[in-house]
Amino acid sequence: MTDLPPELLLRAYSIGVFPMAEARDDSEVFWVDPDHRGIIPLDGFHLPRSLRKTLKRGTFRVTADQAFDQVIASCAQAAPERENTWINHQIEKAYEALHRAGHAHSIETWQNDELVGGLYGVRLGGAFFGESMFSRATDASKVALVHLVARLICGRFKLLDTQFLTDHLKRFGAVEIPRDVYKHKLKDALVADADFYSLPDDGEAEFVQSIIQTS
Repeated sequence: MTDLPPELLLRAYSIGVFPMAEARDDSEVFWVDPDHRGIIPLDGFHLPRSLRKTLKRGTFRVTADQAFDQVIASCAQAAPERENTWINHQIEKAYEALHRAGHAHSIETWQNDELVGGLYGVRLGGAFFGESMFSRATDASKVALVHLVARLICGRFKLLDTQFLTDHLKRFGAVEIPRDVYKHKLKDALVADADFYSLPDDGEAEFVQSIIQTS
């Protein structure tokens, strides 16, 4: 079993490497440095039309860093479309520690005070590394993603890393870039002056409305 203290995780992310496990109950962790990397360009985010309607209705209450441990635990659970996950118990505990150190964040979506969706990731400089998301209600995790993007734009982030490119993420403008291009973008993002909590008086609502109007 490999120890994953916060300083090791941050060093790994700073050079473009991240940990995974083969399965939830696997005790081993391996390091990943993909040949190609998925990213969502923050100036090229696309909002699907159906999701725009959900946002306008205000279906969910959205928060940040209010239930990090619950979010990562939910991401680690099996789901109908996903019998197993790469988040083993060691990774779960390591990212909880990273959150307590101020370098991992979550976005949560709620209905009637019930956590129904969310995502979490790692922040380093002006880069945000999206790790995983979950949903127990239609569009719950998608709304969390929109609010994350709005917050990153507001906070002057330069890079939103999705690790891999999926058909789901393509709907939001995600693209795949070669490793060397990614690491060049990462280097620039790490020295950027970004703030996850830099928000206007009305939170990220202003930026969410901007995305709704322009996407």
